[in-house]
This record gives sequence, structure tokens and C-alpha cells, in this order.
Amino acid sequence: MNALPWIESKRDGGTLSEADLRAFVQGVVQGTIPDYQISALLMAIYFRGMDPRETAALTLAMRDSGRVFRWPVDPRPVVDKHSTGGVGDKVSLPLAPLLAALGFRVPMISGRALGITGGTLDKLESIPGYCTRLAPERFVAQVQEVGCAIVGQTEDLVPADRKLYALRDATGTVPSLPLITSSILSKKLAEGLDALVLDVKCGRAAFMRTYEEARALARAMVDLAESSGVRTCALITDMNIPLGRAVGNWLEVKESHQWLEACARASAPASLVGRGWEDLRCLISGCAAGLLLLTGRAGDWETAMRQVESCLFSPAPLDRWWAMLTAQGADREAFERQLRAESLAPVMVEVHADRDGWVTDCDARQLGELVRDLGGGRRTAEDPVDPAVGVDELAVYGQHIRKGDLLGRVHVRDRGQAVEAARRLRAAFQLGDMAPPDRPLLLDWVGPADGRVLAVRGQRDGRSQPPGSWSEA
Repeated sequence: MNALPWIESKRDGGTLSEADLRAFVQGVVQGTIPDYQISALLMAIYFRGMDPRETAALTLAMRDSGRVFRWPVDPRPVVDKHSTGGVGDKVSLPLAPLLAALGFRVPMISGRALGITGGTLDKLESIPGYCTRLAPERFVAQVQEVGCAIVGQTEDLVPADRKLYALRDATGTVPSLPLITSSILSKKLAEGLDALVLDVKCGRAAFMRTYEEARALARAMVDLAESSGVRTCALITDMNIPLGRAVGNWLEVKESHQWLEACARASAPASLVGRGWEDLRCLISGCAAGLLLLTGRAGDWETAMRQVESCLFSPAPLDRWWAMLTAQGADREAFERQLRAESLAPVMVEVHADRDGWVTDCDARQLGELVRDLGGGRRTAEDPVDPAVGVDELAVYGQHIRKGDLLGRVHVRDRGQAVEAARRLRAAFQLGDMAPPDRPLLLDWVGPADGRVLAVRGQRDGRSQPPGSWSEA
């Protein structure tokens, strides 16, 4: 297959037809286009971009390069959530069982992370026995029976993306809006969804550093998914400080489980105030409420939030979590032993404040890089991930602490790492003499393709409520 005309056309600012892009994707999957020509076209796209028609054609061609799921007739909508990735971002773990308890089907096909910390699969594989690779028939059966499954990408699901992403990573072309859009949405569209909520993060620990970049990506993905028949909205969220109080694969699983247990025991949201989980509640509830709105199961924001919180503060999500773990092979006894352990790492060191003050900053990028360097993340796709290392019990933004109070704990493999890890954890914090201003977690919502936007100003303390209906942009 001769890819040279496509390369030359895109190099010179031309556009590629739907037939061109389908032929290109077919050549990628069949191995009839050499890597150097694929890489050359990716670089041309990186510099020249693609118009919305080209991006849609590439996305659909990638979706159709492998299996596309079809679901049995069922009144429960098929939904999913995707995050562009962040430090301490364990939202998918409690969200999937919450959505199942709300009456959705959730076929969550997740990935691993490169760079800062691990991905959803890395986290789940720290659970003894948990299987992230299910045969398609078993995957469908579990989603139908339990309501949710979180698995990895199968060999026949969007095979074009695996090859293209590896070459993008190797050639420095990952930060391309059309290539990001096609990579994410091809996999989500292959899931056969009715609705999708996107969490597009911005800030120093996010892929998109600025709000403007995040909003452009959100708008592109929402428009394309909607035009492909999937009701979609996007949250734009802050990723300057970590989510929750733990960063690290097992530590984030443990925190997610503790959060679900606390919600099951709580009679109302106020019962969790002061635990440092307000940001998790804000984001998890926001994703669930967005899907209720998109699927027409709630007509306004207040109704959606009432439904979410009525379900969340009940045993139902925790029961679905256990059902999902059991269905995917988790050893419950071994898992509970791990939960009772103070640490899975050989060495745990507490880091204390050296002065009184308010937590005015907690740098998510510094913490993410610390966990990666301890072995909790990967620099290349082949790097192993250590599930036990990380940081937890982190002091939270806006908290007042006194000298000697805990800033956090580091979990490391050997004592030789501990001193430097403790120094880096302490350096990630800034303490001030005055309480810092509120720092919104939810910055905005980008609504369906008709241009509607649901403005959100949800604070990390969970107090602020967004408006009750979609409003015109």
C-alpha cells in the first residue's frame, strides 16, 4: 500500500477523504504500511491538524478496525466515563458500581498509564485474583448480570489504536487534538454506549495544562461523540492538587473501598465532612448526575443529584463493588487482609509539618513524579509497576495544621529511598499564615453538540451546587 500521497497531501495542508483514512487504518492493522510512513503521516497531522470531518472519519475507521459491542435489549442505558488522567484519580473505581446501582449498565474498558502514577488497570491488579482480561462473551454476561465490569482492551477491540498510540508515543506526536480525540473516542464508541461523560483535566499535573486547551479538547470530543449517536457531556476539572488523600495503585484502591464503606454507613453527606473526601464526592456525584441528565432519567440538576445521593448513601454501591470484584475473580479473604494492613510496602514513613499554618498548596505533579520514581508509574509501556508504593493520609488544601501534624505518609521498598521520598513529599506542600481562597474542582461542563453548556462552580468542599438546567452557551 502506497501511503506517500497521503503524507504529501497532509504535509502540504491538504485534507484526506473518508476513503483515504479507512484505507490508512486498514493498512495499519494489516501491517501493509511500514512504521516509518505511519510515523510520517502522524507527524504531518501533528503539525497540520485535521478538520472535524477528517477527525470523525479517522475515529470511525479506528472504531471499525475491530469488535464493536452490541448489547441485549434492556431498559438500562449503557454508559461509561473517561478521564484524561490525573494524580490520585481513582474516580472510576467507585463510580462504576454507583452507576450500576443507579440502574445503568457500565462496560468500562480502561487502560494503563504512562508517566505519572498508574492507570485504572494498574490499580485493580493490586487486588489479589482480580482479572482485567475477560473474554468478550464473559464481559457482556457480567455487565448484564452485575451491571458493571472494568477490564482492559482486548486484542480485537480497536487494534488500530494500539499500533498508532505506540508510534505516537515514540515520535512525540501524542499532544495532537485530533489524534487524542480519535484515540479516546474510537474505544468508547466501540463499547456500544448510549451516553458518555468525559472528565477533561487541566493544570500542572494534567495532559492539558490550561483551561483553554482542556475546553477545546472537551468540545471536540463532545461534538464528535454526539454526531456518532452517543449522548455526551464533559466536565472540565482542576488537576493542580491531587484527588483524595492517596496516590499509588494499591493505596488508591484502599481509599476507594474505604470511601464506599463510609458512604454505605453514612446517613447523609454531612456524615463525611472532614474526612478529606469532599473532592471525590463532588466529582463522582457530578459524573453520575451528568449521565442521569443525558439519558433523560432526570430532568434537571437538583433531581439528578437527589437520585445520586439517595443511592450513594446506601449499601447498594458497596454491594455492587463486591459483586464486580467477585465476578472478576478477586480473592475476598486476601483482599480483606490487605485492607487491614497498614502498608503493603516494607517501609512506611510519616512526614510531619515543621510549622503551624494553612495548607495553601499541594503540588500534584511533584507527588505524581515522586510516586512514579518510587516505581508506582512507568516511563515506557514495558516498565513494571509496583502496586505497594505511594503516598497517603495527605493533608488537604485549605486544612489548618499545627507543627508536628501529619502532612502524609510515604510507602517505599527500602529505607534508602525513605529519606529522599519524605523530603520530596514535604516539598510538595506549602503552608501559609492565612486560609487560602476556595479552589474550584469543577470548572465547567461542556454540553451536547447543540452548543449548550452547564456552568458548574462546584467547590472542593462540596457545598456549592451548579444550576438546575442546561443553559445556552
